[in-house]
Amino acid sequence: MIPTYEKGQETLHIESITYGKLTWYYIENPSADEVEFLAQHFNFHPLNLDDILSHIQRPKIDYAEDHLFMVLHFPVFDKKRQMTKSSEVDIFIGENYVVTIHCSANLKPLSRFFRECQTGKKSQNTYLGRSSGFLLYHILDELVDYCFPILSKITNNIDAMEDVIFTKPVPQTVQRIAWIRRDLISFRRVIRPQLAVLETLEKGDYPFLREEEEVYFGDIADHVRKIWDGLEDAKEVVDGFAETSNWLTSNRIQEIMQVLTIVMAILAPATLIASIYGMNIPLPYGTESGSLLPFTILLLIMILTGAGMFIFLRYRKWL
Repeated sequence: MIPTYEKGQETLHIESITYGKLTWYYIENPSADEVEFLAQHFNFHPLNLDDILSHIQRPKIDYAEDHLFMVLHFPVFDKKRQMTKSSEVDIFIGENYVVTIHCSANLKPLSRFFRECQTGKKSQNTYLGRSSGFLLYHILDELVDYCFPILSKITNNIDAMEDVIFTKPVPQTVQRIAWIRRDLISFRRVIRPQLAVLETLEKGDYPFLREEEEVYFGDIADHVRKIWDGLEDAKEVVDGFAETSNWLTSNRIQEIMQVLTIVMAILAPATLIASIYGMNIPLPYGTESGSLLPFTILLLIMILTGAGMFIFLRYRKWL
C-alpha cells in the first residue's frame, strides 16, 4: 500500500515504498510543499532543502551524522534540440530511508526502477531487503548503466561520419561534425563532475549505509570512469575528423585558386594589350602623331611599379 501525503486540499507529489524497516520516497517535480514535508519529517539542513528547488546545483556530496545528501547529474537526450542535456537527481540517504528527487520526467531509468520495486514483491525483497546503501547502489547502477546507450549512440554517429567524410560535400561534413562535437561536449560536461562525487562516496566511511562502500560504489565509479574513457576516445576521433575536414577544405581552396591562377595567366596578355590600347593617350602606330614619348613613359611607370612590388615581396620574404 503506497501512502499519499496531503496538505490542505492539495496532494503532494510523493510516493513511497516501505519494505521492512526501509522506505524509499520518490519525488518528481518537487514544489515548496514537498520541501516543507521533508523539513517536517526529516532532520535535513535547510540549505540542502533549498538546493532541491534551485535546479542549478553542481554535483556534490554533503555528510551529516545520520545521513548523506548528494546532487548528481545524468544525461538525457533532448529530441527537440537533438542533443544530450543534463538532468539533476538529488538524493538523501539515511539508515532507514532513501529519498530521491528529480525534476525531469525524461529520466526514465529512475522512474522505471521505482515502478519495478513498487509492483514487484520479489524486487522489493531484492533491493529493499538489505539496507539503504544496497538500494542506493542499485539506483546509481541503473542511472549509470543508462549512460552507455547514449555513449553508443554517439559512437555510432562517429562511425557513420568516418564513412562519409571523404564522400560528402565539405559543408555537409562540417555541419555533421559540429553536431557530433556539440553532443559530445554536452555529455562530457555531465559526466566529468560525477567522478569526484562517486570517488568520495567510494572512499568514505558511512556506518549507516551498512555496506562496503569501496566494493559497491567503487563498481559504480569504475563504470563512470569507463564512460569517461569512451568520451575521451570519441573526442580524439572527432578532433581528428575536424582536422581532416579543415585539410580537405584547405586542399579544395588550393585547387580552386590553382584553376583561377591558370585562368588569370591565360587572360593576362589579352588584358594587358586591351588596357594599353584602351587608354586615352597618343600611342605609336595608332595615332596621327605616332609619338613614342607617352608610350615610353607609360612603360617605364609599369616597369618601375612591377620592380617595386617584386622588391617589396622579396623584402617580406614572400618570394
